[in-house]
Amino acid sequence: MAISRISLSLATAALALAGGIAAAKNPMVGGAAMYETKTIVENAANSKDHTTLVAAVKAAGLAETLSGAGPFTVFAPTNAAFAKLPAGTVDTLLKPENKAMLTGILTYHVVPGRLTATDIAAQAKANGGKAVLTTVQGAKLTVWEKDGSWYVSDAKGGTAKIGPADVLQSNGVIHVIDGVLLPA
Repeated sequence: MAISRISLSLATAALALAGGIAAAKNPMVGGAAMYETKTIVENAANSKDHTTLVAAVKAAGLAETLSGAGPFTVFAPTNAAFAKLPAGTVDTLLKPENKAMLTGILTYHVVPGRLTATDIAAQAKANGGKAVLTTVQGAKLTVWEKDGSWYVSDAKGGTAKIGPADVLQSNGVIHVIDGVLLPA
């Protein structure tokens, strides 16, 4: 009986993290279908909600890497997330002389491996309600649940809401977020 409750709790948490669309076939993001047969960059380039992210990935020289085999888990900020940054921040980051800083911020949104909502929920359950993930940049992100929604927190205490989650790609998975995460 206890195992059934744990399994049900994990399944419920995973569905909540996925915004109710766990492993949906070709979910819509930014007005475009996301295809499991395409890479992270190919799919993100079709999303009207991720044009700033795609421009930043290209400016940082990460498009080829994120088009590679991976797998990668990407916490993908929307255009609205970038718009929350102080005025001029994105333009400044996109300048060639700030490529290293931009690369650091972007790689802070990427975790090695393919972590689905179910994987993250299981890690959170095993660690007292929080999954601590090490990014490609080398610093940590914390994923946690509150009132049925899932969030990711950065090293500076900034928080972004996750949703939709589990946008599966040929080389990983995207979890859309409503904030830009900043390393310490």
